[in-house]
Amino acid sequence: MKLAQRAVNISPSPTFAIDGKAKQMKAAGIKVINFGVGEPDFETPENIKAAAIEAIKAGETRYTPAGGTLKLKQAIVDKLFRENGLEYQTNQITVSVGAKHSLYNAFQVLCEPGDEVILPAPYWVSYIEQIKLSGAEPVILPTRQENDFKLTPKELEQAVTPKTKVLLLNSPSNPTGSVYSREELAALGEVLTKHNITIVSDEIYEKLLYDGLEHVSIAAISPELKENTVVINGVSKAYAMTGWRIGYCAAPAPVAKAISDLQSHSTSNPTSISQVASVVALSGPQETVSEMVAEFEKRRDYMLERLTSIAGVTCPKPNGAFYLFPDVSAYFGKSYQGKAINDGAELANLLLEIAEVAVVPGVAFGSDDNIRLSYATSMENIKEGLDRIEKFLAELQ
Repeated sequence: MKLAQRAVNISPSPTFAIDGKAKQMKAAGIKVINFGVGEPDFETPENIKAAAIEAIKAGETRYTPAGGTLKLKQAIVDKLFRENGLEYQTNQITVSVGAKHSLYNAFQVLCEPGDEVILPAPYWVSYIEQIKLSGAEPVILPTRQENDFKLTPKELEQAVTPKTKVLLLNSPSNPTGSVYSREELAALGEVLTKHNITIVSDEIYEKLLYDGLEHVSIAAISPELKENTVVINGVSKAYAMTGWRIGYCAAPAPVAKAISDLQSHSTSNPTSISQVASVVALSGPQETVSEMVAEFEKRRDYMLERLTSIAGVTCPKPNGAFYLFPDVSAYFGKSYQGKAINDGAELANLLLEIAEVAVVPGVAFGSDDNIRLSYATSMENIKEGLDRIEKFLAELQ
C-alpha cells in the first residue's frame, strides 16, 4: 500500500538511532559508554513513586478529561505563578503525553500550509519534523558558537517575512545548553511584538541551570508577549520522569482549548496514574531536584575541562540542560586505518564502532561541525568515555 507523503517525509530520530545501535552492542556484551540519549540517570524520587502506587490502589485508573485533571492543571497554574511569575487559569492549561506531544499539538493548531516557522539552529531533532508535519515551512536560522548559539534581534529581524507565523525558542537549549537572559529575551520580544509573531517556548530544561543563573520565561517579559506565547514544559527532565510521559502547555484560552480538542481525537487523556504522580512532583519537596542539578554541574565542569583540553576541540560553556556541543571539525579530513572522516556523522560512527562511545552527530541538530554529548550518566562513565574519545582522536591521521 502507498504511504501518505507526510509519512514518507519523516526522518527518524538520530538520537534514538544512535541509542538503539549502542544498546544492540551492549546486548552483544560490548561495554559501550553512551553519551547519546538525553535522559537523567537518576531514579524518580520516592515520594512521586509512592503517589503513583497509592493512585493505583485507590482505583485512579480510569479516563480523565482529555486535557488533564483539574487537580494537575491547578498544580501547574500554581507552579507557573510561584516559580515563573506567570498568571494563568486552569482553562489555559493542557496536559499531554510528554512535552514532545505538547509541542506537536501546538504546531498542529497554530500552523498551516504557507506559514513559516523560524527555527534557530542548532535545534532539537524533533522540532523540524513537527513543523513539517503541521504543513508549515521551517526556516532554519543558524546561530554562532561565539555568541553561545543564541539568536540576536538583528538575526531575527532579517529572517522575518510576511509568511512568518511562529518562532520556536528553546531555553535552556538542547543541544547547546545555552540560556537566554531576561535582557536578551526582552530584546527578541521587541521584534516579535513588532511583527505579531507567535512564540512556542520550550522550557523543559528550566530547572537544570548552573552557575547561579535563573530561568526566565519569555512569557514573563510583558503582557503582550504572554498573550502571544505558548509555554511548553513537563516533568520528564527535572524529576527524572521520562517514562511517565507528562508534559503541558500554558497558552491563551482559545489555543489551549484547540489543543485539548485535538488531543481528544488522538490520544485522549494522558495516563491517569502519571497525572497523580505529577501533582506531587510539582507541589511537593524539591530537594531532589537541587541535588540532581548539583551533580550535573560537577559532571559538566569535568567534561568541559577534559574536552577542551583535547587539541582541536572547542566548546562553549553550557549554562543549562545536560549536554555539551563541541566543535570537532578540526578532525574532518583525517582518517582511521584508511577510513576517511569527512563529517560529524562519520566521526560519530567510528567513535561508536572503534572507541565504543555513543555520541550524536551534530548534523541531526542542524550543525555538522559538532557532536552532542550528554552528561546524564555517571562520573565513572564520563571519565572512561572521555579517555576513549581522547585516545581515538589521537590515533587519527
